Amino acid sequence: MLQNDKALWQTIIQEVIANGGNLIRPWFTQLVPISLENFLLEIEVPGYEEKRYCETHAKELFTQAAQTATGMLVGVCFLTTAQREESGEFSGLNEIIDQTMSGPSLGLFNTEYTFEYFVTGRCNRLAHAASCAVSESPGRTYNPLFLHGASGLGKTHLLQAVCHTVLKANPDVTITYITCEEFVNNYIEAVANGTLAEFRDQYRQTDILAIDDIQFLTHHEACQEEFFHTFNTLYQSQKQIILTSDRCPNDTPLEERLISRFNWGMVTHIDRPCYETRVAILRKKAAQREMNLPDDAICYIAGLIDSNTRELEGAIAKVAMLAQVTGRRITPQLVEEALGSAPQATSREVTIDDILNVVTDRFGVRTLDLQGKKRTRSIAWPRQICMYLARTLTNHSLEEIGGYFGGRDHTTVMHAVKTVEAQKTQEPQFQATLEKMTQDISAGS
Repeated sequence: MLQNDKALWQTIIQEVIANGGNLIRPWFTQLVPISLENFLLEIEVPGYEEKRYCETHAKELFTQAAQTATGMLVGVCFLTTAQREESGEFSGLNEIIDQTMSGPSLGLFNTEYTFEYFVTGRCNRLAHAASCAVSESPGRTYNPLFLHGASGLGKTHLLQAVCHTVLKANPDVTITYITCEEFVNNYIEAVANGTLAEFRDQYRQTDILAIDDIQFLTHHEACQEEFFHTFNTLYQSQKQIILTSDRCPNDTPLEERLISRFNWGMVTHIDRPCYETRVAILRKKAAQREMNLPDDAICYIAGLIDSNTRELEGAIAKVAMLAQVTGRRITPQLVEEALGSAPQATSREVTIDDILNVVTDRFGVRTLDLQGKKRTRSIAWPRQICMYLARTLTNHSLEEIGGYFGGRDHTTVMHAVKTVEAQKTQEPQFQATLEKMTQDISAGS
């Protein structure tokens, strides 16, 4: 039995830590080795969701780790605790923490994705407030609610938190929670099987429709048509619609009529967490797992990882796994061993694309508009800021910058620079905003 060979299991886990990156999840600390027989490593996982994740995303990771550690061409399979109980081979694994909520409708949801476990900061305060408002009055406050931002920033967490709260208040409510990819696949299957009527009933008679990553409707014209009519039916019936995307509606390459409807309700952006918010997230995640994570270790991780919440969770998982398999106390030295040292600050060449990414996020405009002919204030002002930043942060000439923004001449760029500099002098608040954007651009945000 591999359980008796702690050294080998430690080696496997250390390989997983070294190569797992964003694939690592906090519940990896609950994995239990069962046996290594006939060139097959069996690993026990807490439940079916965890098993599905391991088989879909982490099987290759564990297989390579096991082969490296053993020097043999071994395979890996995952068994749930329930499967082992059924086969009479239950290993006495500690009981999984009781779920805070129960009920058949909650099976699809992560029990930690509630408002209680969501850490708010400047980066997500509006999105959090809007989600809370929707959960208290679905279909009447912000409809639709459209959350957008990069991967791993908490969009799915807020979406599921709304569902948790609504179900807790009213267990009889009907919620359809699905990823956009599943929506597309279900539609294709319904067309193939001649079951479109049942498909439409499922999505148009629900009280809340929550869809993750709606941008995946791109290039699926028939699905966009179907979703358009589903949206209209639900909206007219005052049923709540919640959508997430990696970009704002205006930058989503979907039909204009869909984009228009997405903008009917509340559209809110979730940004990358600042240092203080990252520290708060780490403290919250450590407390959830009853993990003794010292402040110096928390500060080290928060300074090392500045991208998103998911990577912070992965970092905690790596640290916890290394501490568990080695039997050591968590210290900054152990954290550095698990995650690597903090990268040294290096100068990087800023590009105009870097500038566009930050400015479009800040002002909610499209790159095409900034490079186009529109001269409305809502477009012209962000365009002037782009020109100013391009002039101050890059080595491009005035002619090159003007050419990048719709073929404008160098005098237009000079005017933009002077306009922004004047505004910066007159308004300290704008100067602070400009400095923040400059920091984000230099950091590659």
